[in-house]
Amino acid sequence: MAEGRAHRRLAAILAADVVGYSRLMETDEAGTLARLKTLRQNIIDPSIASHSGRIVKLMGDGALVEFASAVEAVTSAVEIQNKMREHNADAGDNAIWFRIGINVGDIIVEGDDIYGDGVNIAARLEALAEPGGVFISRTAADQVRDKVPINIEDRGDFAVKNIARPIQVFCVVVDDRVAKAAQRGEAAPSKRPRTPSIAVLPFVNISGDAEQEYFADGISEDIITDLSKVAGLLVIARNSSFTYKGKSIDIRTVGRELGVTSVLEGSIRRAGNRVRITAQLIDATAGTHLWADRYDRDLTDIFVVQDEVTRQIVEALKVTLTPAESARIARSPTRNIEAHDLFLRGREALFGPEKTKESFEREVALFTQAIELDPDYAEPYVGLAQAYNHDFQNHWSGRTDSQQLSGHYSRLALEKDPTLPYAHSVAAIVKFWEKDLAGHREEVEKALALNPNFALALRMRGVGNIYNGAPLEAIPDLEHALRLDPLVGHLTWQFIGSAYLIAGQYQKAVEAFRERIRLSPKTDLSRGFLIAALGHLGEVDEARRVWAELKEINPNYRISEHVGRLPFRDPADAERIRVGFAMAVPE
Repeated sequence: MAEGRAHRRLAAILAADVVGYSRLMETDEAGTLARLKTLRQNIIDPSIASHSGRIVKLMGDGALVEFASAVEAVTSAVEIQNKMREHNADAGDNAIWFRIGINVGDIIVEGDDIYGDGVNIAARLEALAEPGGVFISRTAADQVRDKVPINIEDRGDFAVKNIARPIQVFCVVVDDRVAKAAQRGEAAPSKRPRTPSIAVLPFVNISGDAEQEYFADGISEDIITDLSKVAGLLVIARNSSFTYKGKSIDIRTVGRELGVTSVLEGSIRRAGNRVRITAQLIDATAGTHLWADRYDRDLTDIFVVQDEVTRQIVEALKVTLTPAESARIARSPTRNIEAHDLFLRGREALFGPEKTKESFEREVALFTQAIELDPDYAEPYVGLAQAYNHDFQNHWSGRTDSQQLSGHYSRLALEKDPTLPYAHSVAAIVKFWEKDLAGHREEVEKALALNPNFALALRMRGVGNIYNGAPLEAIPDLEHALRLDPLVGHLTWQFIGSAYLIAGQYQKAVEAFRERIRLSPKTDLSRGFLIAALGHLGEVDEARRVWAELKEINPNYRISEHVGRLPFRDPADAERIRVGFAMAVPE
């Protein structure tokens, strides 16, 4: 790298990578490298040069390019993707696709290299882009609008790695027909409207009885689950929505922090067998009411009320339900209100902050009582499956059959209700620990088909790719999971770091593991993998400092045990982690 004083400037940054690079290299390393070299010589480099771009750096699976203007960057990107589409039409199994992200922003220049948020946002846009697609930031979109004959679709706001606020993402329609139609003065295809997005805040318990908190939280969570089944909505996960519990906060602040267009809030008063629910939907930008209503009902009507609230929200946001979505929302999981009440108590304990032997025993007792009252009620079986899975991982009870019990209750839940996304997600977790990656993927896909906003299932699909030998293909799903659960995404950062570590992108792995440690300071797992990444980078002193922290947190930690229980399809991926760790801290 050339020596020089670091300084700043404004630039258009293009980040590109090859879709499925690890898989292509595994299948035919020499052929893939040869095809990429040809594509660079014939398509990529000539386009960049003709638009006055500068290739800053090349990685095995991608490139970072600097342009003086957004117009040149976007024009070059569209040209490259159109030519790639033509090339791939005759390439058959040898087809190679790129993702491209473009941002206009302030960058730090140090010699020949560039850094800063301007670069980071371009990289994150590239990770979100579809194969063969071009995603651009709002700053880039503003610069090229009406200057380049393209159509731009607003894809909404996304929370992305290392950027404090969600970024608004635009998709460039990569199709020569759009440009040619614009040149002829014809109308381009209409812009896709921005996807409505919503956060459901925990309903306030105004019953005068603190014991009813679980009930108010349960109703809030069930509404989140019902809304999440609607493909035309983007719904923030419970974990992030519930960080606002008990806080007095401006709705517009919630909208900015979660990147949503609307927020639902409300209250619940329960007295005997009667319940009063008030709900109001608020525009998160203007702070104005979109809809509000109050329901005074018997507890036996609770599922009907949840159904009505969900439909009113969907109607207010002008989203059309498919018949299948409508049927799933209308579903009543049980007719036994006492069984449902026990399930809500058990779920509150399962998702609560306390993770101990005592909390595990309480969860098992509550779910078991719910099943005794209604043996056909599927959700308590899922609760038992998840509780025993937690026991299997944490060894609270001392049982040797917790993993088997988790699988048993998971199968029973699916027998009772095969349309329950929660059941398929827990089944996927069971398959993962059984090292059945094909079964894991099958259950994840079923969960997402039933609930497209399921952050847990998206994260698990990403995890499956990590351990199945395609780590970089995991990144888009993990980034999407962060979008849906932006405030409680610490575990997702562990998986993002794992993906980069296994892919050999050690600096990116270090950044992700450090973000996990920042969000979850007592984690031993992320420190173990961070040491491995630092070892590969030769940063031995820093790795040993992290090792000292890890030993204080978990004196019994061993990397061999950590890696040994993970279901790597390729033993070389596990060995990469062990080797990196040993470079810094021999066990």
